[in-house]
Amino acid sequence: MARLSRLTLPGQVHLVTHRGNNRQPVVLDDEDRQTLLDLLSEEALRHRVALHAYVLLPAGLYLLLTPSTADGVPAMMQSVGRAYVRRFNARHGRSGTLWEGRYRSTLIQPERYLLPCMCLMDMEPVNEGLSNDPAGYPWSSHRHHAGQGHERRLTPHPLYWALGNTPFAREAAYAEMVHRGLTAQQMGAIRDAVWHGWALGDPGFIESLQRDTTRRLTPSRPGRPKKQVTED
Repeated sequence: MARLSRLTLPGQVHLVTHRGNNRQPVVLDDEDRQTLLDLLSEEALRHRVALHAYVLLPAGLYLLLTPSTADGVPAMMQSVGRAYVRRFNARHGRSGTLWEGRYRSTLIQPERYLLPCMCLMDMEPVNEGLSNDPAGYPWSSHRHHAGQGHERRLTPHPLYWALGNTPFAREAAYAEMVHRGLTAQQMGAIRDAVWHGWALGDPGFIESLQRDTTRRLTPSRPGRPKKQVTED
């Protein structure tokens, strides 16, 4: 079955993931990681995309983004992908593709899923055995949100600010939320949505999005539609 076109709408929060071809590494050392992170920051600014959270992993990345324009996220990701591959190949003496085709993304309902998505992203390095805890991994936005560092490249979402009236209260609340973790159902819903491109939210949120696009936003129901029976 053909993959659906990516859905992108200005003013909506996008969860984006991109990974290496055949799951091969897209970063080999900290210089690669810094190059990729700098490109993400530069292109987000150039294309008027707010970067709320990120995590760089050996074989890919996750981003939380809000674009100001309809083409902000696609233009940003295309620019980053092309520029990074050129630099990576030149530095490591290789040629050919690096990324697994196009990036994947979904729109999320912030009130229900923004903070859970941030938690999932923060826990990915732990799940992959790269660190014992999120704070020990330097290539994610966790330390910024937990008050252990500061990154000017980030634009905190209003829902993060709503976690507390002071920086300390927000940071402590966020760190505790990450420590509690997500349910298996939450993790499954987020991973499934971003992988298949389904919008993630309650029926009211899906309905509001559907007014702005003709693209299908949810999986179709299995089986053929039932025929209507008419009375003679």
